[in-house]
Amino acid sequence: MKVGIDMGTTMTAGAAGAPAMLDLEELLATRLLVQGNSGSGKSHLLRRLVEQSARWVQQAIIDPEGDFVTLAERFGHIVVDADEHTEAALQSVAARVRQHRVSVVLNLEGLDAEMQMRFAAAFLGGLFDADRDHWYPMLVVVDEAQLFAPSAAGEVSDEARKVSLGAMTNLMCRGRKRGLAGVIATQRLAKLAKNVAAEASNFLMGRTFLDIDMARAADLLGMERRTAEMFRDLERGHFIALGPAMSRRPLPLRIGAVETQGRAGSPKLMPLPDTPLEDARELIFKPGEPEPPRLPMRRPSTSASADLLAQLSRPRPFVEPPASDEPSIAPLVEEPETPEQAAERQAAYEEVLREVLADPEAPYRSIAVLYQDFLVRCRGRDVRGELLELPAFRRKLAAARAGAGQGTEENPAWEKATQVAGTLPEDIQVVFLLLARAALDHLPCPSDADVARACGSRSRGRARRLLTYMEQRGFIATRGGLGNTRSIALPALGWETALGDPNADETPEAPGTDDLFAQA
Repeated sequence: MKVGIDMGTTMTAGAAGAPAMLDLEELLATRLLVQGNSGSGKSHLLRRLVEQSARWVQQAIIDPEGDFVTLAERFGHIVVDADEHTEAALQSVAARVRQHRVSVVLNLEGLDAEMQMRFAAAFLGGLFDADRDHWYPMLVVVDEAQLFAPSAAGEVSDEARKVSLGAMTNLMCRGRKRGLAGVIATQRLAKLAKNVAAEASNFLMGRTFLDIDMARAADLLGMERRTAEMFRDLERGHFIALGPAMSRRPLPLRIGAVETQGRAGSPKLMPLPDTPLEDARELIFKPGEPEPPRLPMRRPSTSASADLLAQLSRPRPFVEPPASDEPSIAPLVEEPETPEQAAERQAAYEEVLREVLADPEAPYRSIAVLYQDFLVRCRGRDVRGELLELPAFRRKLAAARAGAGQGTEENPAWEKATQVAGTLPEDIQVVFLLLARAALDHLPCPSDADVARACGSRSRGRARRLLTYMEQRGFIATRGGLGNTRSIALPALGWETALGDPNADETPEAPGTDDLFAQA
């Protein structure tokens, strides 16, 4: 059944024409990019699209400013406040959203830029990694997409940018086969990653003023550069549409009215309050709670500063201290750590690490969160000496998730496995060590659930994709056996696991979490 969404009216010679219809099924098979400067009507356009399609398709809205939470009362969207959940919890929520076909608004309001990127990536990852049985059609709307898929590094960490950009790339590049139709809106095309924008097949371009943004908009629409000036003349709420879901040629249109409004709304002029000057002064300078006294700071003049520097740089004569019968206090000298103290500190590390991983949610938390938990627990136990650095903690964590036990440290073969793992990309080292441990101990091949748990996910699909990636790069080789079993060989080590069931919930001989930190 073909479903048309009324987006407003087309504009011909400046006058309203026929209804501007958007083919919803075609949109689900492709993707949509909306661009326009602040105040051009992007949020209004997205709200019109969401309202008109709410009864036909499941929706998820990534909302950095909390503008779309008002859809809940009128259209029944569930508001998910990101600041009340962890990244792992958001991933689970997203999986249940797809399973039960509930429309949601992910409210990221109040979070800083880096946390918005991390939480949005976790939620999009949960939608993307849902089981194949739950790949129902879904419209995924991302407002201010340049925040989550920036074209260049900014003030956020490289890790946050990497996971967020990866999630947006998955949505736009690989989401179609999973039923995910990306709709992204941005103020600046120049700030949006090109590999994300290039995957869109439908475009709605609004008012923009910068030359670089107009040039990119004209290129995406297949227009000549000299005609890009038209984007400066567009009125608010007017857009140029192009794509198989709307029009095969650039089509001017005006977005129609909406039923709900954002919480902020558009700024309106209103008269200033008629307050007498003396009353206004009293309102502004009225004392509130008592403040701590502030000492006046006197800044020395230039000449005074020069005199002070001269005095500080002048050598001071040595003065013999007066004789005293009281014993003098010798300066503290830090003594080197003895082998017994080092062994005691390592034992404390291992005990703290066991406590960290004892939490059932620990396998699904990021390394940064686990490391912070580790440091807090070490301070609580008053662990002496230098604290474990993040790279060493990362190695211990990878060995722990791979199941490295007490007996492993005595085997030189395991040291070789860790050396080979250190040459691989960071995100697959733990999986390589997991397979190496199974091969070293002649255990059945880890199941997809074991692999997913080792890399911090609940998705078997992600585990299968990761193993496929490793096999394509020549890191592993998979061999099938009877009864839907498999074994995995590690060419760099010359090892191979025993046959195992990839669909098992957990490998029977899979190691536990006791004594997992002997190998650093």
